[in-house]
Amino acid sequence: MKKALGILLALATCFCVGTFSAGCSDDTIIVQTNAFFAPFEYYDDMEIVGVDVDIMNKVGEKLGKKVEFRNGEFAIIIDTVSQGKVADVGAAGITITEERAEKVDFSIPYYTSVQYVIWEKGDEDFTTSKASDGTTDIILWEQLGGKKIGVQLDTTGMIYVQGEISGVDFDGVLKDTGAVCKSYDNAQMAVEAMFGSEALDCVVVDELPAQYLAENTKGHELQCAALYYNESRATEEEYAICVTPGKDELLNAINEVLEEMLEKGEIDELVSQHLGLN
Repeated sequence: MKKALGILLALATCFCVGTFSAGCSDDTIIVQTNAFFAPFEYYDDMEIVGVDVDIMNKVGEKLGKKVEFRNGEFAIIIDTVSQGKVADVGAAGITITEERAEKVDFSIPYYTSVQYVIWEKGDEDFTTSKASDGTTDIILWEQLGGKKIGVQLDTTGMIYVQGEISGVDFDGVLKDTGAVCKSYDNAQMAVEAMFGSEALDCVVVDELPAQYLAENTKGHELQCAALYYNESRATEEEYAICVTPGKDELLNAINEVLEEMLEKGEIDELVSQHLGLN
């Protein structure tokens, strides 16, 4: 995993986008991803690895097809898969939303995540408390009032932060507080912006990438905690894999693989493995 971070940092400002000249073929499943989202997808020795890679490789085995991962900006994944010209599948810790579901077909959910906040250790503006379970460290939305908040472009974190600032279709916790949302191509770049000219106060991103970045960002001591509205209401979301509409055989195979893996607890095992916990 340390090796993965080194590659990630080197590539964070310049995505290694696969060549899109060739379209999808009958013997290869093309998967669009954003490989800066450990442990679900990340670079290790210039190779894209992670939980989603392992899942899709099982799908490939089931269908007797090769699987090719192509890296690009997260923001293009839904539209690319929707068109079905250069990618059949999108796998990048993608949250199911109504807007996205109008463009692509989603698999069954395979992971439930919570939004997290990353901040610099010692910043007294951020004080953790406990969720109603008595064990989970949390940050309340109200503590983000007036803050410069970094997010990854077109992710759930961005949707939530912008929504709470605008108050449109959200609680409006950050409305009129002076909070500002700044978006970046990936979460690593957002974290780096905390210490650059933008001087962000914090970053909002999904749970596992937040924990990974807080632990592995060299040169800075960071903390992270779950983002809650109150002690019993987390900022939750569900991940799924998206498929080009009409590719029913592929979608069915993905669902069958996910069902088998979830039943055996293999998804959680992969998460721990790619986080270096086992």
